[in-house]
Amino acid sequence: MAVTVSLVALFGLVLFFLLRSKSFGYGAAFTAAGFGFFLASTGAAGPINELARAVINAIPDL
Repeated sequence: MAVTVSLVALFGLVLFFLLRSKSFGYGAAFTAAGFGFFLASTGAAGPINELARAVINAIPDL
């Protein structure tokens, strides 16, 4: 778990700087995929899935 959280923090930080510098390419895509993959294996996956489900369910009511 500690390694996963470290990788999430690392990938998140790198992705933040890539997005901030508007540097989109293969490196940014790899970083985003790695961030998503490692984020899915942390405890944050449950609340993120619930939030996404709530947003999807709210769209038809707009």
